[in-house]
Amino acid sequence: MEWLREHPEVKTIRVAAADLNGQPRGKRMPARFADKILTEGTKFPFSVLNMDIWGEDVEDSPLVFQAGDPDGLLLPTERGFMPMPWLEAPTGLLPLWMFHTDGTPYDGDPRQALARVVDRYKAAGLTPVVATELEFFLIDDSGGQLRVPPSPRSGKRRTGAETLSLRALDAFDRFFTSLYDACEAMDIPADTAISEAAPGQFEINLMHQPDPLKAADDAWLFKLLVKGLARQYGFAGSFMAKPYEAWNGSGMHMHFSVLDAQGRNVFDDGTDAGSDILRHAVAGCLAAMPGSTLVFAPHENSYDRLVPNAHAPTGIGWAYENRTSAIRIPASGPKARRIEHRVAGGDVNPYLSVAAVLGAALNGIEDRLEPPPPIQGNAYEQGLAQLPATWGAAIDAFSACPQIKRIFPAHLIENFVMTKRQELHYMAELSDDETVELYLDTV
Repeated sequence: MEWLREHPEVKTIRVAAADLNGQPRGKRMPARFADKILTEGTKFPFSVLNMDIWGEDVEDSPLVFQAGDPDGLLLPTERGFMPMPWLEAPTGLLPLWMFHTDGTPYDGDPRQALARVVDRYKAAGLTPVVATELEFFLIDDSGGQLRVPPSPRSGKRRTGAETLSLRALDAFDRFFTSLYDACEAMDIPADTAISEAAPGQFEINLMHQPDPLKAADDAWLFKLLVKGLARQYGFAGSFMAKPYEAWNGSGMHMHFSVLDAQGRNVFDDGTDAGSDILRHAVAGCLAAMPGSTLVFAPHENSYDRLVPNAHAPTGIGWAYENRTSAIRIPASGPKARRIEHRVAGGDVNPYLSVAAVLGAALNGIEDRLEPPPPIQGNAYEQGLAQLPATWGAAIDAFSACPQIKRIFPAHLIENFVMTKRQELHYMAELSDDETVELYLDTV
């Protein structure tokens, strides 16, 4: 309640949890009832965290009619209240996660799934340190065709890609200034911004966190913020994997290292190659990659991004300082030795994506797996085993993957598969324009 006392102008609050698609599901209420939420929580049906991308029940889900659509208990996360700077009226947001009414975690909650992976690391005396890089598009969707929005400064449209262009950043300086101010207010550690390789495409890095739950919270909240704030400026902010057929898509690259109980980076052995544990973690990520592709590419449009020669990986391989590979070991000082996982699109649920990467790495560490030799040169020309190339193949791989069964609870796996099979069925009825309209704001 301290935050609300410090912000008496806030008369309305939102309480929300992330569903399996990363969509915020929640309620609006007067701020004067906030104390009850903080002390007692609130209730949603368990099925609310298992909606499809349209917000519809999953047909034949045992959570709905078979079970009587029972309620789960939603309690505040450690994050507490924060502002929602994209709304006109001063409003507070309280992130929640789901439990059973007896207080045990609900296995169908994606944030609980990540907490479960973090607990495995804690049991081993290890702490993952996580950072994300989020790419997104600013898009004028007011007409019949998607276009780069006009600059709020000049009124002009930037029609070409301008990688690492200050001019492109400056054109949207008002938006980015507001975005960084909002990140500060929401305690989202936004670092460097760059313009990317497609028109209206940008990337912002979020700083490393020795708390994977906070890192995933940051990414989830950042996506809500960009989408909401962009609408204040009259355009869309979209993390859709591939809004333009002719241009590269957007990813969410994840960097991570692992600390032992003494705070030492276990990926560091003083050499440029890194430690045995680093190789084991890489091998675990590679072994789980076919099965976890559905997490990294959860939507139909996701597979338009995962094509050769488009700055997104298609082959299952790793390399040192090579951005064509699925897993890259960046050049760094030994203490900063880390793994960059480059498969996920910008359209992911950050909780599931971070859990999939960290869980796979820990599988490899526990099993002392060894990866194949790192590749040299262009990964697209190496004859590597390939990621599932279609949504349907990825759903099948996720459902059957033994590594996935070690990472995620069986209940979440069942729910996610049912959700994606339903979406796969109904997406076939949509035109290309309807598909873009659906994904542009939701993901």
